[in-house]
Amino acid sequence: MSNGPQLTEEDLIRDAGLSGEQECCEVYVLVDNATKLAIGYSICYKAYSTWQGRYFFVEDIYVRPEHRKRGAGRRIFLEVSARAVELKCPRLEFNVLEWNPARKFYESLGAVDLTAKEGWHYYRVEEQQLSQLANDLASSKS
Repeated sequence: MSNGPQLTEEDLIRDAGLSGEQECCEVYVLVDNATKLAIGYSICYKAYSTWQGRYFFVEDIYVRPEHRKRGAGRRIFLEVSARAVELKCPRLEFNVLEWNPARKFYESLGAVDLTAKEGWHYYRVEEQQLSQLANDLASSKS
């Protein structure tokens, strides 16, 4: 895992559909009414499961450190949850690193740790291996 996001502001604007391209994620921003500055955000997208059909996936929730423990994270989570209901999604999913203290916060809102409860593990195929797999497919077709 890298030390931080590799995403640029331009990437986010494009992917959220704000530049006229097709949207592939939704962005929720919580703004401080007094300062008009963003104090937190969430990036989400619609996904699909053969178990229950559509669901809403939360890629990221972030609240600036100076605004934590003041209800900002809860407000963002409630907004995202309401959007999932609006989209008729029966569930909301997200991943949290084991060391992240926000795990207790999510559990307080009713989130269930599926690794602990059901033994699910989350896997990723990184870019280099992904390219190799695509090349393997191309080679097998020739």
